[in-house]
This record gives sequence, structure tokens and C-alpha cells, in this order.
Amino acid sequence: MKKYLITGIIILSPLALTIAIIAFVVNFLTKPFTGIVSNLLAQTNLADRGFLFFSPEQTLQFGSQLVILICLFLMILFLGMIARWFLVKWIIALGEVILHRLPLVNKVYKTTKDIITHLFGQERTSFKQVVLVPFPRSGVFTLGLLSQKAPKQCSDAANTPLVSVFVPTAPNPTTGFTIMYKTDEIFFIDMKVEEAIKYIVSCGMVAPHEDEAK
Repeated sequence: MKKYLITGIIILSPLALTIAIIAFVVNFLTKPFTGIVSNLLAQTNLADRGFLFFSPEQTLQFGSQLVILICLFLMILFLGMIARWFLVKWIIALGEVILHRLPLVNKVYKTTKDIITHLFGQERTSFKQVVLVPFPRSGVFTLGLLSQKAPKQCSDAANTPLVSVFVPTAPNPTTGFTIMYKTDEIFFIDMKVEEAIKYIVSCGMVAPHEDEAK
């Protein structure tokens, strides 16, 4: 009985957590506008009858949230379109110039922009290869994410080509160490980045390809 209960919890927990997160995001985005949209939809026949097994009140609420999400999607799409216009680009560039001139703010803004550009840019080249590296000492190995070539100053100082490897920590892979290795010190392995992250987050309990095999 206990074994079956634990198995059921393991199966249902990720699904329940996913639904809870989605519901939180939807409510967070739609709650400020639900009253206005509900009043508009109340003037239609949606307020007089339900839909399928939903009551009239539930139909009105869910209908309002759906309309708000569609409007938000169209607004984001519209903002993305006008952002490509010359005037908007000029305004954005002017704002960046001002931010770059503000003490302290310029450091935070530039660093954040560089990280986001590298991680989410259309031509990003970061974290596409999983490697095996010696860490924290020789003879002990851990998974790392190959980033790119190390700064030229570092390679020149070491008198050998170096590459930058991000070594995530478990169970929180958003923190870790950025280490520079010689190319002959790292081992390239056939593993996806997603599989490596799962392995690290689970503290080694979820091995690569194990979930597919199940």
C-alpha cells in the first residue's frame, strides 16, 4: 500500500505543480482586467446560460480570462512589430544610452542585457554541448556546459588555448562555477543539455535516457 501511494504521489506531483503554476500565471495576468471584461460580456447571453458543464458565473469568468489572454497575446505581438520601426528603435537606443550613462545602473543593465542576449538570442551559441570535466580536483569528474572560448587575455597568460565551462551546482543549476580548461582536459560526451540539467537537479537520481526507457 505504501509503495503504491508513493508511486501515485510521484506521478501526480509534477502534473499538479504544472497546473498550479499555469493557473497562477493566468490569474496573475488576467485578474486586473477580469472585472472590466466580465461587465462587457455580461451584456451578452453568456451571463444567462452556461457552457457545457460550467455554470453561467464560471462561463463568464473563464470567458473573460480567455478574452484577456488573447488581447495580451495580440498586444505583445503588436509591440514586437512596432519595435522594429525606425522611430521606436531610435527611442530604445536613446534610452539605452541614458541607462549606460547612469552610475551603477549602467553596470547592472549591461551585464543583464549581455546575459539575456547570449541565452535567448536567435543566434545563441551558449550551452549547446555537455562536457565531462575534472572538478573539484584531478581524478574527480562532473558534468559541465561548454560556453565558449575563454577571454584572449586568459589564454595568453596561460600560453595555451582555454575554453569556458559552466559547472552547475545541485540541486539548483542556476548557480555554479565558471571554470577555464585546456581543451585536452575536457571530454565531449553524447548528452543533451536538458538531460544534464535533469541529472544535476535530481542529484544524480535521474540518469540520462532513464525516463525515456521507463
